[in-house]
Amino acid sequence: MKIMLSAGEVSGDIHGASLAREIKKLSPSTELFGFGGEKMSAAGVRLVRDYKDYNVMGVVEVVKNLRRIFKLLDELTEIIREEKPDLLVLIDYPDFNWRLASRVKKFGVKILSYIPPSAWAWRKGRAADCAKIADEFIAIFPFELPVYEAAGAKISFFGNPLVDTVKPGFSVTEARDYFGVRESEHVILLLPGSRRQEIKLILPAMLDAVKILSAQKPARFFLPLADNVDESKIRQMISAAKVDVTLTKSQRYDLMHIADAAMATSGTVVMEAALLGLPCVVLYKMARLNYFIGKMLVKIDNFSLPNILMGKKIQPELLQDEVTAEKIVEEISKLYCGEKNREKVVADLKTSCAKLGEPGAASRVAKKILEVAGGEIS
Repeated sequence: MKIMLSAGEVSGDIHGASLAREIKKLSPSTELFGFGGEKMSAAGVRLVRDYKDYNVMGVVEVVKNLRRIFKLLDELTEIIREEKPDLLVLIDYPDFNWRLASRVKKFGVKILSYIPPSAWAWRKGRAADCAKIADEFIAIFPFELPVYEAAGAKISFFGNPLVDTVKPGFSVTEARDYFGVRESEHVILLLPGSRRQEIKLILPAMLDAVKILSAQKPARFFLPLADNVDESKIRQMISAAKVDVTLTKSQRYDLMHIADAAMATSGTVVMEAALLGLPCVVLYKMARLNYFIGKMLVKIDNFSLPNILMGKKIQPELLQDEVTAEKIVEEISKLYCGEKNREKVVADLKTSCAKLGEPGAASRVAKKILEVAGGEIS
């Protein structure tokens, strides 16, 4: 049996790697190939293209790279025609993956969408369009199901894989020793995202906030680097801001385990922090044109995952022009250890995380994938 996985960014590569490992456990003879990154490759997926060569974000950036993106679509379409997989698994990355799916459907390839498009938030009509293409859908958040069910899609929720993967390697004492943090020092994390555009638009405000916070309380500031981030560029930005921020390449979860709070670009990392009881000031900013288009299309009250899960604002969000050093400082100062507001936020984060389901999601999803592909489970 042969299964293709298609993931176009960091989070998709992580999810794809988890699925690949579980599929191999359940069905060692299954051949896995696809579009992904180094984590999927390490998990046994034969990469036919690496997403790092194509990763772009936003309307403007996509337009600039249209020729390369359509060439990639052509190449993957031809690969699928030749390889004839029993199942194509789309892992998030909707604008690209659904174009690919619509092209290869005519080959008779079964299609499963893992982490389907956010039709619950915008362009709800997409759910019906997607239901005509994919044979099965698997969501990682319970609030995604109703809009797809209403569109007639076969959709399941088996829990969220982050429940299994977000675990610190050290105890609090070991982590403080490892990072050289004294008991008297507060710890603040900078989590600017992994995409170039996010870093360019959001990190400067974070660094300006560090400058203000450094003058207020004894604190250490850490920035754990995502796998595909240009470290030299980050160092240049920190140096230009003239602030003391420690870069790390690993142990992100151990840092979250000992931190007071984080200033974080909205995304999966905010949910990871929530699972470790770490409050965030959640930030999002995009190019003006992208924001103008998005504002017309997206109709949601909250944009960070813990807040969406709870249906209310349990931790602060700053959007677009609100992403300033002054506002970040105002909000994060309420989240230092010892502040009353922090206790309430941490309790609400625990409640939101309980909605993610029980451990073992990746295994349950892998079993469903094999079932849809028509393979045998050992």
